[in-house]
Amino acid sequence: MQATRQRILEILREKGSATVDDLSRQLGLTAVTVRHHLDILRRDGLVETGQVRHRGAPGRPQYVYTLTDAAAAYFPTNYSSLASAVLHCIRERLAPPALNALFVDVGHELAQAAPPPAPGETLEERLNRITAFLSGQGYVARWERSGAGYVLHTYNCPYRQVADAHQELCVMDMRLVAELLSDLPTERLSRVVEGAPSCSYLIPEPLSTPAYETIPVTEGE
Repeated sequence: MQATRQRILEILREKGSATVDDLSRQLGLTAVTVRHHLDILRRDGLVETGQVRHRGAPGRPQYVYTLTDAAAAYFPTNYSSLASAVLHCIRERLAPPALNALFVDVGHELAQAAPPPAPGETLEERLNRITAFLSGQGYVARWERSGAGYVLHTYNCPYRQVADAHQELCVMDMRLVAELLSDLPTERLSRVVEGAPSCSYLIPEPLSTPAYETIPVTEGE
C-alpha cells in the first residue's frame, strides 16, 4: 500500500469518517491530491461515500468518506497469538484422547465447506476437486500418480505459526483430508512441521471400490 493512501485509511479508522478538506488539513496536501488518492481507494473497494456534508457557504457539497469492510485487511492483526493462547488453554484442560477427538471434530467441520461430489465422480476428478478446495483454503495443494496409487501434497500450512507448537492441528488436517476423500484408505507420508517440503498423503488406487463407499481411515504418521 502506498504511504499516503495507507495514512488515509488510518485517519478514517481513527475518525470514522472524513471529507476531502478534513484529510487535506491533516495530511498537509492539496484537495486535488487527496481526491486522487481517494479515487484509487474507491476503485480498489477500500473507501466509500455514505453521506454528503453541506458547506456553510455556497458551493458544492462535500462527500464524507468511510472505510469499507475490505479495508480491514490493511490493518495489523494478531490471529496467530490469539490462536496459540486458545490452543494452549485447551491443551491444558483436555487429556490427549479428548484433545485428539476435538480436532477430529474440527477437521470434520472444515470439510463441510467443500463442494459436494458429482455423481459418478472418478478418483482423479475427486482429487482435482479436493486440490482446488484445499488451495482455496491456503494449502497450495497438488496431486500426482505414484506406483502405489496417488499422492496428495499440501505445500503450505495455513496455520504454520501455530502448528509448530500445537501439532494437534495435524490431526485436524488428517481428518479434513480423509473426509474430502470420502474415507478412502489414507496414509500420511510426511509433515511440514517435521521439515518436509509438504504434508503428503498416500491414497492407494482402489481395485473395485464403488465411489464413496465408507472405508476405515489409517491415520499414519
